[in-house]
Amino acid sequence: MSAVAGPGEDAFTEATRVFNLAAPAQPAEAVTATSVAEVRAALRHAMRAGLPVRVHSTGHASATGAPMAGALLIRTAIEGGVTIDPASGTARIPAGTPWGAVIDAAAPLGLAAPHGSSPLVGVVGYLLRGGISVYGRHTGVAANLVRAVELVTADGELRRVDGESDPELFRAVRGGGGGFGVVTAIEVGLFPVDSLITGAAYWPAAHAERILPLWLDWARTAPREVTTSLRVMRLPDLPVIPPPLRAGPVVCVDGTVLGLTADDLPTTRKYADELLGPLRAVAEPLVDSWRPAGLPDVAETHMDPVEPFPLYGDHLLLDDLGEEGAAAFLRVAGEDSGSPLINAELRQLGGALAEPAPGGGVLGHLDGALGYLGGGVPFGPVTPEAIEAHCAEVRAALRPWDTGRTVPTFVEHVGQPQGHLDAGEAARVRAVRSRVDPAGLFRGDVVPRSGAVA
Repeated sequence: MSAVAGPGEDAFTEATRVFNLAAPAQPAEAVTATSVAEVRAALRHAMRAGLPVRVHSTGHASATGAPMAGALLIRTAIEGGVTIDPASGTARIPAGTPWGAVIDAAAPLGLAAPHGSSPLVGVVGYLLRGGISVYGRHTGVAANLVRAVELVTADGELRRVDGESDPELFRAVRGGGGGFGVVTAIEVGLFPVDSLITGAAYWPAAHAERILPLWLDWARTAPREVTTSLRVMRLPDLPVIPPPLRAGPVVCVDGTVLGLTADDLPTTRKYADELLGPLRAVAEPLVDSWRPAGLPDVAETHMDPVEPFPLYGDHLLLDDLGEEGAAAFLRVAGEDSGSPLINAELRQLGGALAEPAPGGGVLGHLDGALGYLGGGVPFGPVTPEAIEAHCAEVRAALRPWDTGRTVPTFVEHVGQPQGHLDAGEAARVRAVRSRVDPAGLFRGDVVPRSGAVA
């Protein structure tokens, strides 16, 4: 197998790479597993050495896990590549694969995957945490599209788990908080797309007081073919940022409008115009990239970072803000708020995301209108302490609309209040976890406080 390595060795450095540099992975030992056999060998090593096991792939969620001190970290980078079955409309994806590889494999067949806003995020971790897609109001929670999960459990057995072979484990692994084993591959349903419109429009943040209420009013009755977000952004003066967006804070509305058949293009254009027409009437955007596009273009719309960086942030699942909530949001995120956050975002939920799916995962739907995500990067005079203090200020301002629940893929840090299951669901998940890992080999891999809502 790949060599188990300790701190200071090249293999350790490779296996412990993370995307959020504010949350480095610091286990006792680490290994990169490229096959099921190597996963099994790593588990045998952990048991001989008396080490609990932690698992990651791309490292995007490093800040949400418990410290890894004294553990063996297995980085999954399973070989084999993405395989698409056009007849069934499914993709089999090895663990460690980023969404960009799935998009590239499926798009030539006219099929879309339920990916998020970044093509660099790993498929497995995203789906096991539920997954909120850029097409989410059409697809629902992305984990509900999972058809099967292949994982090596603590006994070294490779299991292909689906709704027939082990329905309790299949339900629990999709949104249950981890700790069931090492996932080596996943099968997920795709869906046909004939046409789409995607893009982002940016205005000076001075216009947010008019744009935010218009967007909220539209979002309440929007068709489920449309999934959008609104962001107030303070972008750094870097060459990768378009010059008009570096001059000061901006407000952005971005998203995707789906056309599922060849006959849908006129309706797709109509839906886009209903959203964008009133916003463009407020003022001419500084940048406006909304246009008919191809499936690979969608993952570039949100302009997520492509290089690792240190991030400090927060997340809330919110009810409808209304006029008072919109004003509260702008007081802590708007032009004159003094916010140090690079991004203060409201993601549109509802539609299929709010509907329980037959045979879905334990996190099968979301009871909330909006997902708030806020984050800042220590840059220049901005310190981590200033970012964290402002995150607390935003949380206090939005408390009246806080549902008390969270979306696991949006949670930024293990110390934040979180929870997405009720007490009964959390207890059932724990029972399944005890069945497949009775000795608790993966006990540290369970996301802390990710279960029952406080």
